This record gives sequence, structure tokens and C-alpha cells, in this order.
Amino acid sequence: MKEDAFQALTVETLAARLSTVPAVAERVGGVAERWKVREVGDGNLNLVFIVEGEAGSVVVKQALPYVRLVGESWPLPLKRAFFEYHALTRQERRAPGLVPTVYYFDESQALTVMEYLSPHIILRRALIQGQELPRIAEDLGLFMARTLFRGSDLHMETRERKADLALFSDNTELCDITENLVFTDPYFDAPMNRHTPELDALVAEFRVDRDLKVEAQKMKHLFAAKAETLVHGDLHTGSVMVTAEDTRVIDPEFAFYGPIAFDVGMLTANYWMAFFSQKGHAAGGSRASMRTYLLKVIEETWAVFRAEFSRLWRTERAGMLYHRSLYEDQGDELGAEQALGHVLHEIWTDMLGFAGVEIHRRILGLAHNADFEDIEDTGLRATCEAAALRFGRHIAVNRHHIASLTEINHLAQLLDEGCASAQTGRQS
Repeated sequence: MKEDAFQALTVETLAARLSTVPAVAERVGGVAERWKVREVGDGNLNLVFIVEGEAGSVVVKQALPYVRLVGESWPLPLKRAFFEYHALTRQERRAPGLVPTVYYFDESQALTVMEYLSPHIILRRALIQGQELPRIAEDLGLFMARTLFRGSDLHMETRERKADLALFSDNTELCDITENLVFTDPYFDAPMNRHTPELDALVAEFRVDRDLKVEAQKMKHLFAAKAETLVHGDLHTGSVMVTAEDTRVIDPEFAFYGPIAFDVGMLTANYWMAFFSQKGHAAGGSRASMRTYLLKVIEETWAVFRAEFSRLWRTERAGMLYHRSLYEDQGDELGAEQALGHVLHEIWTDMLGFAGVEIHRRILGLAHNADFEDIEDTGLRATCEAAALRFGRHIAVNRHHIASLTEINHLAQLLDEGCASAQTGRQS
């Protein structure tokens, strides 16, 4: 494709425009006029197409010059596709097999052609359906540990890492979305906020909660100032595609250099929201097994992350931070382990704060989760959301005093009982 003025793809124009790109034509195969093209994007920002032909299939993703969820009144730079492409290539090197393969990238048209993942479905949809997937804890724990460790000064050569930091520092508009929609807007009457009407009283309570607002701004401060590693930036259950045997992470267009704990907190928050929403999808049952499974996934994901991060610390710590010349080279392995303990504890504490505010923004802000939105009974939805909101407040405000996931998950179960009582009352 020639590098000309940006033109948004359509189902009708895609085949003619991409048939001259060898990376696309060879993988799809056959005559372009016979390609089957369908638009499947249901996200907030981009166009996404599946293209099928005689030889195979690909996914084509194109950024739009505005936020699709809102419209042209909210412009957004096409360059976010550039950051997504570069993030995917780095993630593939650092965590092979856990992201889709990229076949072609056109910066001027803000489009990426990549592997079509089939029969994968979005993880969020699988959890709403009640699927207990056996691999997600291990795969996502490994993905986070490997990408976050290997993208940091714990591992990278200093010059390369600083050059990478400079490259991703230009992803300012997408960072601005996170800075406002996650950390600020949910805590006051921002114009684009929305929430389930039955939550009015609790929302009013949150907006005058001084402790909560201070903690949310502390997390925003960390997000903005703690440039530890290249993070995915939007790692939630809607950014993961799964089968029972395979897990892939997609959509890293929000990638930037930020806190190691940010991705961990975002993903964990979405697991907890899936947990609190389960009774809203139970169709007269309780989904007890699914709720137990989700809490186990949270514990196992953190355990895998911690174990793999620790392994990489001991075997791949080649960057400028906690240099081996101070520890192992002097026969002081215990000193290296003590430093590792401090680093992991800081990630743990920050993770809880980021998880708490992520839960709040997904219920009180602009972009909501289908986990709750698909619950048609707004009274039941509000009851489940209220439990999640109170849980999010607790882990954000009290994160420095929380010792274990066992403790936190016990609290989640107690709060979830309120959702169960509300459901029982509606059925009687």
C-alpha cells in the first residue's frame, strides 16, 4: 500500500486496498474479490476485520483518528498503532507464544495485519459464560513476569532501555486517557461518567470520601512518575483471547513505561469483577464452582508471577539495578534475595492500589465491563457492583496493611454474600 492520506477501511474496500500487500495476499490466498471480509470490532477505539480466503485468514486492525466509543468529538492520534506494533514485537521477543504474530504494519494507514486467533474467544466473554479455563493463571502470570522484568532496568542494557523509554514517551494521548478516566473522573461528577442508577447513594458517598480520593491520586502519581518498565497499559480480560489450550494477549496500544504493578493490578481487578458479577449470570443458580475457580485463578496468577519474576531475578538480572557485583559476585546471595523481597513487596502493595481504582472506574466511569453491564436486572447489577466498589475501596485504601490474597479473597466472599441475598430476594 502506498503511503498516502489516511483512509479508513470498510468491508467493501479492504480487499482491493490490501490485495497488493504480499504479506496479506499470500496468507489469505486466492482472488481478492472472493475474500470474505467481516468487521468484528466491538472495542472503544478501533476498526477490526477478519479476512478469510482460500489459503488462510488474518486479522486487520486499523486505528481511527478519534475515540470510536465517543465519536469525532474526541480526536485521537493515529500514532497509537505505531506504539501497539512496537509493543507487540517486544512482547513476542520477551514472552514468545503469548501474543499474536504480526505479519504487516503500515504506519501511515495506522493498520496492522496479524495472526487470526481461532477458535479463541475473548477471555471476558468466556468468564461471563462460566468457562473454567485451565491455562490462564499460568500463561498470564508468565506473560506479566517475563514482559515486565525483561522490559526493565533489571534486565535491559541501559542505553537500549533509555532509547525505548524515549520512543514510548510519545504515547501521551493514551496515557492521558488512563490518567483521567481511571484515576480522576470516577471520583467526581465528570461529564462522561455513568453508573447504574441504584448506586446513586454509594456514588455520592465515594465522592466525599477523602481517604479514597487521596489514595486514588497517590496511584495516579505512581502511574505518571514510576517509569519502571514497558507495560501493556490496558491488560484486562477484554485484552486476552483464549481456548482451553492457548492464551494470547492482544491490544497493547496503551503501552508506555510505567510501574511494574500496573498490569498486574489491572488484570487482577478484572478477575475480581468477574467474580462479583457471577451471580448476575447464574440464571437461577449460584455458580459456586465458577466463583471458587476465579478466586483460585487470582491466587495462582500471582503465585506464577512471583515465582517467574524471582527466577528471572536470579538468572537474568543483567541491568543496572541491583547489580550482581554488589551481591552474588561477592558471595552474598542472601543480599540479592533480601532486595528481591523488597521489590516484590512493593509490587504487591502497588498492585492492590491499582486494582482498587480499576474496579471503581469500570463501574463509575465512561468505559464499563460487560461482566456487570450484561446483567439486565439493574437492581441485581447494582447490588453486585456495590460489593465490588466496597471491595475496591478496601484494597486501595488499606493496601499497606494487607498481607495475603487469602485474606483479600475471604473479604470478597463475605461481600459477595450480599449479592447472593439480593438475588434470592428477587427470585422469591
